[in-house]
Amino acid sequence: MKDVTPHFVLVPLAAQGHMIPMVDMARLLAERGVRVTLITTPVNAARIRTIIDRVRRSNLPVEFVELRFPCAEFGLPEGSENIDLLSTLEHYKAFFDAMKLLKEPIEALLRSQHRRPDCMIADMCNGWTKDVARRLGIPRLLFHGPSCFYILCAYNMAQHRVYDRVTHEFEPVVVPDVPVEVVTNKAESPGFFNWSGWEDLRAEVLEAESTADGVVINTFYDLEPSFVDCYEKIMQKKVWTVGPLCLYSKDVDSKAARGNKAAVDHRDITTWLDRKGASSVFYVSFGSLVLMRPTQLIEIGKGLLECSDHRSFIWVVKEAELVPEVEKWLSEEHFAERTKERGLLIKGWAPQTVILLHPAIGGFLTHCGWNSTLEAISAGVPMLTWPHFADQFLNEKLVVDVLKIGRSLDVKVPRTHVTDDSTLLVTKEKLRKAVSELMEGEEGEEMRRRAKALAEKAKKAMEEGGSSYRNMDDMIECMAGRYGEEEKVEDAVKELSNGFSAHVVVT
Repeated sequence: MKDVTPHFVLVPLAAQGHMIPMVDMARLLAERGVRVTLITTPVNAARIRTIIDRVRRSNLPVEFVELRFPCAEFGLPEGSENIDLLSTLEHYKAFFDAMKLLKEPIEALLRSQHRRPDCMIADMCNGWTKDVARRLGIPRLLFHGPSCFYILCAYNMAQHRVYDRVTHEFEPVVVPDVPVEVVTNKAESPGFFNWSGWEDLRAEVLEAESTADGVVINTFYDLEPSFVDCYEKIMQKKVWTVGPLCLYSKDVDSKAARGNKAAVDHRDITTWLDRKGASSVFYVSFGSLVLMRPTQLIEIGKGLLECSDHRSFIWVVKEAELVPEVEKWLSEEHFAERTKERGLLIKGWAPQTVILLHPAIGGFLTHCGWNSTLEAISAGVPMLTWPHFADQFLNEKLVVDVLKIGRSLDVKVPRTHVTDDSTLLVTKEKLRKAVSELMEGEEGEEMRRRAKALAEKAKKAMEEGGSSYRNMDDMIECMAGRYGEEEKVEDAVKELSNGFSAHVVVT
């Protein structure tokens, strides 16, 4: 008897913001009866070992396949298997070239299966997967990690070649063919790999998007309905919104295990937060890729020190940011001792979903990466926005101008364009004033009310019968159905070749 269980292959980009939602989706698909193969590498698998072990114990049909990442072939230091492990700009281009070398081992792996997969879901940055899917004759869906708002804007600017007409990177441009007026510039929002020397990769990514059999986005329809509708109309293909994927994990341990091993036990953080009042704690974190310069990081610390004595906070600082200058300042200012009653400094990876969902969190200073933004929305937490690069400036416009659940710190210069280490994009005074207004002012309270209303819609979207729940079922049915139809044709051909006749109706 033939195995009729649908089999999906997931190919994430090796970057935390891209892998985390893809792992969530793998587990969600498996719970819906799909057999899943998720492609990863040894270093990335080690980061999610807790998740892998939990999946195995629960007997979910998810196979995590670890392929060797070709670091040496492209001059990358051994172990540089994730974007957040890259130390120089030159390594970024080499990293994406190295990702392409996974093409042959992935194809060999899938050809060795007892039957081909029903569907491949590949990250938008992995345009090279189109060749694998085509040679295997399987449908390929594109996975977008960023907001649909960003994807629509970036796609339209590329199609209309908007930046071909600008005279400098900060020249304001209006994004064409979107439901609201959006003004941006090339420095803030360069689009898909729109840099010198990246032309081939950019063309590959855009072609992979245009030739995909459908699109999967980590958002929910009620969050950005007009942008989803507009993007679907422009692409002329099905767009499935299946998020927020961060709401997949129901128990606290699963939430804490997302992404990487936390520097602090999530139970200790929860215990600390339990002692705080509702919406009284301010949370500061800038994702996995943003590295603050020492002078700016110290200025943030000064701003937190000067916040009113009753302002409690959690501040996440990456290990790579803890250079001697920063450690010296923390020590000389007796930062931990002076803030021990109201502050929690986390050095390393933090269990962000657990933190944001705690009722004590009342505000979030964020870089506007989409995972962080969506996690805050799902928790009903208003934001102070400080974008740095990539999709973050457009995500800020969605949060501040469209959804009205955030307040901008008015940073207009991307991190990539700051060359002087002493430059302060946000002063301690600006930070202190903005935190006070968000946490205590009437405008902040109104943002909090809107954010909580969106959080309720996010939960409903993921519940049985919700829009994202139905979209996931529809996507599975559409992709599995394709395999079933082709199987009927193949069976008919085999019967005819064996001297039998058959009447086949393909609906």
